[in-house]
Amino acid sequence: MSILLTTHCGIHEVRVGNTFYATDKILDDGNGNPPAGWGNPFQEGTITVTGQDAVFRDAAGHTVTFHARPNATSFLDVCS
Repeated sequence: MSILLTTHCGIHEVRVGNTFYATDKILDDGNGNPPAGWGNPFQEGTITVTGQDAVFRDAAGHTVTFHARPNATSFLDVCS
């Protein structure tokens, strides 16, 4: 499925349907921005859900694996 992944405060979380997912470690530039080579505030790509994982891939070659957060009803962080 095609998505626009929010990257403005780094890459950490995504919601697919009613499930919230998070990475093991926030991907950022150390200042709360996306790492070099990522779009800001979004990165276009695809996400594939398999079991408890959601994998984001884009045309630039980025791949990020997110893990489901069972029973989560909101994001862990809200980007300002």
